[in-house]
Amino acid sequence: MSQPESATADAQAGGPSDGTPSAGQEPLAKLAERYGLRRAIARPSLPVYLRQLWERRHFIMTYATSRNVSKYSNSALGQLWQVLTPLLNAAIYYLMFGLILGASKGTVSDYYPEFLITGMFVFTYTQRAVSGGAKSISSNLSLIRALHFPRAALPLAYTIQEFQQLVISMGVLVVLVLVTGQPLTWLWLLIPVALLMQTMFNIGASLVLARVGATARDLNQLLPFIMRTWLYASGVFFSIGDKVTSSAGLPQWVADVMYFNPAAAYMELMRHLLIAQHEIRPYIWFVCVFWAVFALLGGFWYFWRAEEKYGRG
Repeated sequence: MSQPESATADAQAGGPSDGTPSAGQEPLAKLAERYGLRRAIARPSLPVYLRQLWERRHFIMTYATSRNVSKYSNSALGQLWQVLTPLLNAAIYYLMFGLILGASKGTVSDYYPEFLITGMFVFTYTQRAVSGGAKSISSNLSLIRALHFPRAALPLAYTIQEFQQLVISMGVLVVLVLVTGQPLTWLWLLIPVALLMQTMFNIGASLVLARVGATARDLNQLLPFIMRTWLYASGVFFSIGDKVTSSAGLPQWVADVMYFNPAAAYMELMRHLLIAQHEIRPYIWFVCVFWAVFALLGGFWYFWRAEEKYGRG
């Protein structure tokens, strides 16, 4: 009798089905170890897990691209909506906050249209990536239960999907900023660096919310309210410095704390790179680097720790 058959026979002749051995019989865990058996869905080590993700990079890219193609397949304008959506939102916010509520006044009054459009495009990228990551596990349970692959591939694919859309949106954003009269400067060469840091943060945040959303099914109901609050607190359509120090009369350190918000930091950095007049605090670069590294490493570790639990229940 071969070793696996012998192990099966020993297990069948063993104790109760819950793995508790009878008197004088070997525990199932030790029996499996003796015959070189291991759990089919055991969490691999971190280096092995990273290698498995790399081996499935073509699947991740194909999955992200196919979702992009199918997302707007039923609409007449198709992929154009990925550009129209942030533009329409920017137009609405410009009307409500820029003209009616006077958010365009202050230090950003001379370049408010490009200030607002840049903020909308940058924030929309993070908003969509994080929202997609939050439902990446719970919306793909059939795929998870049918195939064996590293589950981090799903939130990663959702972020790549949004990055593919951002590439098109950034082309439109650059044209709009040039149309408003902004000069082309050497700082534009740093735009890929800013986008890389934001993408690292988005991946980490998506991984964290993917694990939370896998068990907390009500997260998808709460997420729109969380994102709306994040939108209003990040200075998308107003200058945080102006509102805090001038309008509200609060001390400068309050604005500094608000700029530690990752969404606000990445918007400020992109505005500084695209808009010649927009000055930022020097520590914004450090904030962006911190959130990129911390979110990516911490989010990946946090997601990997629960790898064998996804798809159960």
